[in-house]
Amino acid sequence: MNDERYSSRSQAPRPDAAADDEATWRGGPLTRRDVIRATAGVSLVSGIAAGFGRRSDAQPPGAVADLYSSVGALAEGIRRGELSSEALVNACIARIRAVDPALNAVVRLSPDAAVTRAREADAAAARGESWGPLHGVPMTIKDSLDTAGMISTGGTLGRASYVPASDATVVARLRGAGAVLLGKTNTPELTLSFETDNLVHGRTNNPYDLRRTPGGSSGGAAAIVAAGGSPFDIGSDYAGSIRVPAHFCGIAGIKPTAGRVPRTGHAFPFGALQDSYQQLGPLARYVDDLILLLPLIVGPDHVDPGVVEQPWRDHAAVDLRSLRVAFHVDNGVATPEPSVRRAVEVAARAIAPDVLAVEERRPAGIELGFEIGFALAAWDGGSAVRRLLAEAGTREHTLQRFTEAAAIPSPDLEPLIARWYEWRSRMLSFMKDFDVILCPVNAHPAVPHGFTATPDSLAAFSYTVTFNATGWPAAVVRAGTSPEGLPIGVQIAAGPGREDLVLAVAKLIESRLDGFQPPPL
Repeated sequence: MNDERYSSRSQAPRPDAAADDEATWRGGPLTRRDVIRATAGVSLVSGIAAGFGRRSDAQPPGAVADLYSSVGALAEGIRRGELSSEALVNACIARIRAVDPALNAVVRLSPDAAVTRAREADAAAARGESWGPLHGVPMTIKDSLDTAGMISTGGTLGRASYVPASDATVVARLRGAGAVLLGKTNTPELTLSFETDNLVHGRTNNPYDLRRTPGGSSGGAAAIVAAGGSPFDIGSDYAGSIRVPAHFCGIAGIKPTAGRVPRTGHAFPFGALQDSYQQLGPLARYVDDLILLLPLIVGPDHVDPGVVEQPWRDHAAVDLRSLRVAFHVDNGVATPEPSVRRAVEVAARAIAPDVLAVEERRPAGIELGFEIGFALAAWDGGSAVRRLLAEAGTREHTLQRFTEAAAIPSPDLEPLIARWYEWRSRMLSFMKDFDVILCPVNAHPAVPHGFTATPDSLAAFSYTVTFNATGWPAAVVRAGTSPEGLPIGVQIAAGPGREDLVLAVAKLIESRLDGFQPPPL
């Protein structure tokens, strides 16, 4: 495979690292070939980015800043012949090699395969062929999603050498749309943590402050996208695992409506009582990227029984002037830090001139989403987790809090489910008067490593699990900065099937505020 196996600087190199001259690199000085490749790729990228790329005024000058162009801009540059896929892929590889020794976000890099595929994309483009809307655009993929021919660990030791025979459905769809796979990004074991750390690849750091977590479980994905090493990634969200990393790392992400995107090929599979919780969705730097990417992965695959055909609505058709927006800065479970509250208030004020109404209201009983949401997540006492670990062949693991949890007794389970559905109905009735809910993503900006192990930490994540328990779509876009210089996102949620409203409001917030700002790497 000629893949590069990565580990953090503080860890010894893994013994099964590939032996070719590219694969032995990790954290040392760049070789002459690295420099040549990086320079070749960057010169072409920088030649076109100023002309068409989506860039922020706050980005530093030079070639690396050009890697912050939007997915659509990069695809358009390749389509027009103004940018080669090979140059872009090489520039992304060079960027990953430059920043990842500090981040430990990319756990496997496949440079030879990526460059080969990029050359094929360039040759096809020269013949006038198009593979799709992502023709030649590089991507990374969270390590919980299967990638054919490339090790996919799911963050668990039993899968440390597991090579899937086929792609996860979402990966196959993105490759079918023309994307080029660079490698895999880190995830906690079986995706079950808000901190990205595992016994296979170690801990991932936040690009805005290495002492802090990028969140989980899509922490590796969010960190490398924010750092300019990959234009986009696909995350999975069981209780906030797309939205929390997007918030902590200052990028955009969306958890779609339950039943939108097949989870076939994901390490923590579909099924069980709370099947509606887990959804897959894109992580990228700009809302326009979410708008481009999400429609490419939606729809039944005739494998995942939880995914059904749903009508897709265009965000561009949304009449912003008719929207009624409710916002709240405190859900009654965990009072956010002042900077988080302020970011939500600023976002609400920023969009007020463009919508029909903005009102500070929160659904009655929304705080029950925390209690019910996390109770149902462990209803089986960890039986499913124990089974998945056994199937993977994992003996040593980090999931004791799941495997040793007490199951909900049968007489207590039915009343809990009844409360869940009653609560979902109350939440839905709130949307008779409002189209969109604007609220915090978390009670804090990016938290220090180890925060999630503290007894009271779970409440901070109540803002995201609420919308897993409802099954509604919810997105995150950056709307502010903490006094420490950390990004702050806001969460936009709407009723089931209304990704169009979520994306339209997210795009409006992004246009009124600063949106993505590169980290100081």
